[in-house]
Amino acid sequence: GWFGLCVTSTHSCQASERCVNTVGSFVCERTVTCPAGFQLRNQVCEDIDECMVRSHNCGQRFACENTEGSFLCNPKQRCLTGFTQDSHGNCIDMNECSSLSDPCSAGFHCINTVGSYTCQRKVIMCSQGYHSSPDGTRCIDVDECQTGNHGCGEGQICHNLPGSYRCDCQTGYLYDALRQVCSDVNECWSYPGRLCAQTCENSPGSYQCSCTAGFSLAFDGKNCEDLNECDSSPCGQECANIYGSYQCYCRQGFYLKEDGHTCEDIDECSQNIGNLCVFQCVNIPGSYQCACPPNGYTMSTTGHTCRDIDECTTGVHNCSTEQTCFNVQGGYRCLSFSCPPYYRKVSDTRCERSGCPANSVDCQTSPLRITYYQLSFQMNIVIPTQIFRIGPSPAYRGDNIAISITHGNEENYFSTRKLNSFTGAVYLQRQVRQPRDFLIDVEMKLLRQGAFTTFLARIYVFITSNTL
Repeated sequence: GWFGLCVTSTHSCQASERCVNTVGSFVCERTVTCPAGFQLRNQVCEDIDECMVRSHNCGQRFACENTEGSFLCNPKQRCLTGFTQDSHGNCIDMNECSSLSDPCSAGFHCINTVGSYTCQRKVIMCSQGYHSSPDGTRCIDVDECQTGNHGCGEGQICHNLPGSYRCDCQTGYLYDALRQVCSDVNECWSYPGRLCAQTCENSPGSYQCSCTAGFSLAFDGKNCEDLNECDSSPCGQECANIYGSYQCYCRQGFYLKEDGHTCEDIDECSQNIGNLCVFQCVNIPGSYQCACPPNGYTMSTTGHTCRDIDECTTGVHNCSTEQTCFNVQGGYRCLSFSCPPYYRKVSDTRCERSGCPANSVDCQTSPLRITYYQLSFQMNIVIPTQIFRIGPSPAYRGDNIAISITHGNEENYFSTRKLNSFTGAVYLQRQVRQPRDFLIDVEMKLLRQGAFTTFLARIYVFITSNTL
């Protein structure tokens, strides 16, 4: 026969396995051990229902309740609050004082009663300055300073002590033993000149430094620094900071008003400082400008006088090609020079008689020569003044002349005078009050070798405004 390999121990099962012999071989089965409350079935641990198999030990007053791996014995009747059941199902009093965690608040004792408990305050006697702790187990110090139950007065500091307190004077106060109060120390009197650079002001328990106008208190609270008032723009125009103050001043063309801050424009034109302008002064803020008449003048490089514009030279006139442009102060004149009948034009300003009819006495006695002249004077010319001379050229011994104004002197502004036998002069003898143009005819009669010859000077006299 065959010997089983399990018997001969020639198998290879582990210590935790069981060898099962088979025909010609073996199998290893795992050994299963179940804990208490469980039983092995088909290699699986199943829970034992102790209540069903009646393997429990619950008494008659308890009901069995199966649990995983065990069971519970529940009392069949409930106990009132404050009671609990013993193992026999009897309701007995519960000691809450020992079974509950801190049933009473701090400072109270727990006293058990039937079905309940009471809390009784712990009684502890503390001396003055102490009170019992919240749990009533010890005496702790009363902080009179914090509770306000102290007798410290104004200016005093309360310091708590074990079972008591102490009153000290605050900084800046000194204890007055006679009055038993803390009195303020006047530091400004006690340390004159040492605490503040300028002004010391005493205050309760302390002092403050201040500065006079124009200064500000420095960061150290003691010294004074110059205040730059100009930063706040107190002046109308310019501001100069000076030590402890400031000074306002004005730009050229302005003056400082009595308030010391505002600048007012100087009206140079109304003050007429040194005849600033020859024609017109125009005041502008901080200065002035000179102006010239709108026509005929331009401002000189100095900016104070006006220079006449020579319209004839610059070509800014409206004279025709047949006319001659003559410049005058502040303007110009367009003049036409034409010769009367029986005269021929020998130059731009001269006409000579030629070809008189034999029977025309007026033509033969008319001037031999007509010459045009242009003179320009200003209104402020000194009166009387010689403005023109006339005479033969060349002159010969024995010549004698006579001159007169034959036309254009109806208002008697001009006069003539014979300077010698061969020279005559024209004078302006009345003041001309406004610009005006004259055209006068000055006739000269020359007596030479017993015969008379007439010459005519046609003179344009332009009286203009004064030089600007």
